[in-house]
Amino acid sequence: MKKRVFLIHGWDGSPDKGWRPWLKKELEANGFEVQALALPNPRTPELQTWLDHINNSVGQLDNQCYFVCHSLGNITILRYLESLAVEKKIGGVVMVAGFCSNLGYKELASFFPNQGWLDWDKIKSHCDKFVAIHSDNDPFVSTHYGEELFQKYLGAKYILEHDKKHFGDNDNITELPSALEAILEMTK
Repeated sequence: MKKRVFLIHGWDGSPDKGWRPWLKKELEANGFEVQALALPNPRTPELQTWLDHINNSVGQLDNQCYFVCHSLGNITILRYLESLAVEKKIGGVVMVAGFCSNLGYKELASFFPNQGWLDWDKIKSHCDKFVAIHSDNDPFVSTHYGEELFQKYLGAKYILEHDKKHFGDNDNITELPSALEAILEMTK
């Protein structure tokens, strides 16, 4: 079965900007089937709408399925994993500029119901390979979130990049080799 990777953008993001086109091309050159999803209404995101889109796009889920997420795309995939049936398992998740709390934005309230609590045990029952990539100068998501989310809750490998800001579409990050390397390592 062919390994599939889904690229998940964040709030106000796009599948064809920033480092995602480069990563898609590199992964395809390495034999992966890659879909860079265009999540609905990225400027006014709603969790259920995004989850529905991901469910429809992924189709049959298996352990050859991987996700590379950016910013709000990370909490979306964590909520996706929470929603899976008990027997479902994916191959891994690479989280770029990830966080697990609202960060104070009322626009993101639907992503953090019930005071934002996540069922970490359920999430880990569906995936046991996580990599966190953060930047030392991210103006929105401090390294504290990466350390907390990935070391405390998920036990992920933690990669700290220098001077990559938020890895956003306007941050002039057109390549992200650490994300490529993380997927290649996960799939060995």
